[in-house]
Amino acid sequence: MKQLYSKSNLVDIAYAVAGILFCGFALKGFLVPNKFFDGGMTGISLLVHELYHWDIPYVIILANIPFVIMAAFQVNRNFALRTMTAIIGLGLCLYYIDYPQITSDKLLVSIFGGVFMGIGIGLAMRGGYALDGVEILALYTGKRISFTTSEIILGINIIIFLVAAVELGLPTALYSILTYYTASKTINFVVEGLEEYTGVTIISGESEKIKEALVMRLGRGITIYKGERGFMKESYDISQDCDIVFTVVTRMELRRLNNMVHEIDPKAFVFTNIIKEAAGGILSRKARH
Repeated sequence: MKQLYSKSNLVDIAYAVAGILFCGFALKGFLVPNKFFDGGMTGISLLVHELYHWDIPYVIILANIPFVIMAAFQVNRNFALRTMTAIIGLGLCLYYIDYPQITSDKLLVSIFGGVFMGIGIGLAMRGGYALDGVEILALYTGKRISFTTSEIILGINIIIFLVAAVELGLPTALYSILTYYTASKTINFVVEGLEEYTGVTIISGESEKIKEALVMRLGRGITIYKGERGFMKESYDISQDCDIVFTVVTRMELRRLNNMVHEIDPKAFVFTNIIKEAAGGILSRKARH
């Protein structure tokens, strides 16, 4: 058991180291030389670096210290320690590794700077580490005001890009928004991977055949809700009992599921929704921090 635990820790550390190296490459190879920004505390650090010409490694570490302290109270001390270790590691990476500037083309900088930043932050998150304290701030603030975490993060980033637009010009701010968007989408892909889960609800008169196909052919567990079909405008008083089938699949399986349901009942009503977190049951996602 101890050996497995140690192996798990080594994998987490490998994710964190790879994440730090990718973030360092994004910052020194793309963003910093071209005066571009990202969102969150990284964006604030880059903005302070440009306005006051302070060394970026020191700014990133100092800017995130208050949020590491918040993490100790809002999440747990182990996560706070991991976050502080990752942030110091990023600072050391920026200080000691001399990454070359890759390009000065603004579009390439905004897209690929965001991609490599997203890969770095996403890999660190897969290892249970954090390289940006803004989400901790949003979690702390969200418990005291009536805004969601996403709304708070969005508000912080709007302020960052407005300041950048005033101080460094609107084109730089707009390109930086593209960087942030690219980074956020890349983070989602790296963290969720190809196993991003999708909830699927199926209403059909052939529910028995669909249930069997989902379990026996697709290998997925299902949940059945008891409902009624009908209530059409021309026959509102006519309805019949039915089984509403719900299952969870990865996005790689979604096309196969749709084809399978259409084959059984072309008139089946199918709708999907993205699931941000899923655990338990027959799912086997590993929990982090």
